[in-house]
Amino acid sequence: MRVLAVGAAALGVVVTAAPPSGADGAPVAGLSYHGVVSMTGGQVDLRLTPRNHGPSAVPEATVRLSWSVAPENGQLLPAGCVRSGPRVMLCRVGALAAGAVGEQIEVRLRLRGAPSEVLVEIGTEWSAGVVDGSRKAGRERVLVLDTGDEYYF
Repeated sequence: MRVLAVGAAALGVVVTAAPPSGADGAPVAGLSYHGVVSMTGGQVDLRLTPRNHGPSAVPEATVRLSWSVAPENGQLLPAGCVRSGPRVMLCRVGALAAGAVGEQIEVRLRLRGAPSEVLVEIGTEWSAGVVDGSRKAGRERVLVLDTGDEYYF
C-alpha cells in the first residue's frame, strides 16, 4: 500500500477514495433516531430526531412507527405522516447529508382503549436505495407505561 501511495504521489496522480458501498454496490449510511416518548390516559406524545452517521448522504428517508395498540381512528396526523395499517404509521424524514441531524418529528396520538402500556417500534422504512451498515442501527423498541414518565431512546 505504501509503495502505491508514494508512486502515485511521485507521478502527480490524484487518488480519491470511492464512497463506501454495501455488498450490492449501494451507498452506505447509518440512520438512527433519538427522542422521548410518554403516555398519560392513553395519549402518547413522541418526539424523535433522525440522524445520519454516514458515510454517505441519504437523498430521502421514511421512518416507520409501529404501535402494539392501535391508535384511535379519525385523528389528525402531523404533516408528512400517514397511516399504513391499523397499528403502523410512516413519517417523512427527508434528505440527510452524512453527519447531519434532521428535523424533529412530533407525534401525538390517542390509543384505543386507554391501555396501561404500549410498545412502540421505530425504524427506517425506506432510504432511497442507501443501505444501513448495521442491522440494529436505526431500530428502537420502547415500552411506554401510562404513568406520564418520559422514556428516552
